[in-house]
Amino acid sequence: MVDFWTDWCPPCKMIAPILEEIAAEYRDRLVVAKINGDDHPEIVRRYGVMGFPTLGLFRDGEMVHRIVGAKPKRRLLADLDGLF
Repeated sequence: MVDFWTDWCPPCKMIAPILEEIAAEYRDRLVVAKINGDDHPEIVRRYGVMGFPTLGLFRDGEMVHRIVGAKPKRRLLADLDGLF
């Protein structure tokens, strides 16, 4: 899963510790990576990211699921249920 974020985004800062928890708890099934949208605008454009934070779940190099906005941990896990 890729977390598209920016330094100036308060919801990005709110969701960061939640993503760290998810990465630790599901490390055997899920890798969480981060891409700063300000530092890599070409990647943001390539994947059609329109707002931050955006979480992209990738399988075999293709984005298969997208979550836009910060959500509580239980809602994130519910949105990801069965996808990884």
